[in-house]
Amino acid sequence: MAEPALCRATLEDLLRVPSHLVAELINGHLITSPRPAPPHARAASSLNGELHGPFDRGRSGPGGWIILYEPELHLNGDVLVPDIAGWRRERMQALPQTSAFELAPDWVCEVLSPSTAAIDRTAKVPIYAREEVTNVWLIDPLAQTLEALRLDSGGYRIIGAWSGDAVVRCEPFEALAIALNELWSA
Repeated sequence: MAEPALCRATLEDLLRVPSHLVAELINGHLITSPRPAPPHARAASSLNGELHGPFDRGRSGPGGWIILYEPELHLNGDVLVPDIAGWRRERMQALPQTSAFELAPDWVCEVLSPSTAAIDRTAKVPIYAREEVTNVWLIDPLAQTLEALRLDSGGYRIIGAWSGDAVVRCEPFEALAIALNELWSA
């Protein structure tokens, strides 16, 4: 007997997900995950704070970016919610008047959790490559690591990996030294 055909999830399915869950449509599948645990939330919030002033607002930094926490990206049928995303202002001068973004960011950061790491790495990263997101950062707050990827010939290559209390200058934000211990400390 043949296996029944799986139905592709729709935007309507995504809208029915309770608000206490993060919902994404990835390759036709509805993926839900709980809100981040404290180490995940701390790392994402801390990094967003480090980048926002100098890059989004231009305070003691070069400016030139729009950086957002958990934007909803609608990318050719996929709906992704990265932890942080950034667009160069030359590509997106103003925020859209909709709740979602159809313009792929220039940079995304995924903070890995035990429940989301496999999806982030194997499902979301290829979509970011397809959409030509230039830089992807993967942060693991439990392992205390930052892995930086750059788009190269349709795929990503690792341009750096750091851990613990390293102080990092990494594209596209190499103008700022980021002390990784600030991402893990309480």
